[in-house]
Amino acid sequence: MENVPLADRLRPTTLDEFVGQKHLVGKDKPLRVAMEKGHIFSFILWGPPGVGKTTLARMYARAIKREVVEISAVTAGKDDMRAAAQKSAVLFIDEIHRFNKAQQDFLLPYVERGQLVLIGATTENPSFEVISPLLSRCRVFVLNELGPEEMTKIVDRTKAKMGKEAKDWLVAMANGDARQAITMIENTTQLYGKVTVETLKQMLQSKHLRYDKLGEEHYNTISAFIKSMRASDVDAALYYLARMVDSGEDPLFIARRMVVFASEDVGMAVPTALVVANAVFRACETIGYPECQENLAAGVVYLASCKKDRRAYNAYMAALSDVKQHGNLPIPMSIRNAPTKLMKELGYGKGYEKYPNESLLPDKLKAKKYFR
Repeated sequence: MENVPLADRLRPTTLDEFVGQKHLVGKDKPLRVAMEKGHIFSFILWGPPGVGKTTLARMYARAIKREVVEISAVTAGKDDMRAAAQKSAVLFIDEIHRFNKAQQDFLLPYVERGQLVLIGATTENPSFEVISPLLSRCRVFVLNELGPEEMTKIVDRTKAKMGKEAKDWLVAMANGDARQAITMIENTTQLYGKVTVETLKQMLQSKHLRYDKLGEEHYNTISAFIKSMRASDVDAALYYLARMVDSGEDPLFIARRMVVFASEDVGMAVPTALVVANAVFRACETIGYPECQENLAAGVVYLASCKKDRRAYNAYMAALSDVKQHGNLPIPMSIRNAPTKLMKELGYGKGYEKYPNESLLPDKLKAKKYFR
């Protein structure tokens, strides 16, 4: 067991030991019910790294009394999928978004016929990365980043001796990734014999930082890329783009982030930014490497140079917050649809004006101004 990473030694084996994802594994929640009742179905776990995707897959396989075959989408072949189907196993595919279309097409009949139970884990939106026929045969469960209290609980399980300052620093640095926090504790203890803020910093600095498409540097680099464009630092944005391209990062992954950035950060300042970002995405989709790196570079310079305006994004998030807080508030009668005579008699659509002077928000939110 000494050679087994600490993160694996601490991996929970029951739902009662599992930390986080209460919306999925809490009392009467879907994954807990499925495990307790032995419901058999294929599903995809979508969420950030280190939040329990692999752990939940293994728990589910045990709950339905099936062997679990774990493969990586990066190295898996057709023989791996055939072998899992012959065993009627649970096939757990890590980073399923890296499966190309041909691999997914090959897998589809086995899932359709129920010859295997598929569990895919991904950090990317499966709507973009998983083919529609396969996605339609899987449920999708969204996992959330672990909060500070949940991370602290997991850190405490390592039994590492550290002060509150070191613990708080570690939780903040790990950014909701339990595996990263546990690994940092293990490496720091091995190198320095104690865990303090100083030894944690030294451990991080001593690491050979390389771009790893499956590791934390992947997320650090894309974060630096986005924040550089947000700060209108063209040179930094190009540098981080070059790091990703040189390491073989999927150009569509980069371009997709640029499309999001165009609406979220540039927004109303330069509405055509979305058109440019979409054109870059399409070019990457059509041309591929190596030539599409030039499309990416031109798009990055354009987006980073644009003025920034997050008002539309912030306004929408404020409206979404009210929706979640207040639920489905009654829609004003004047703007309700009135397709039947009875509805018209009840007042649906009465008093509707094409260009009203008053707010059309529900009465409880009449005074709200989301976009300013």
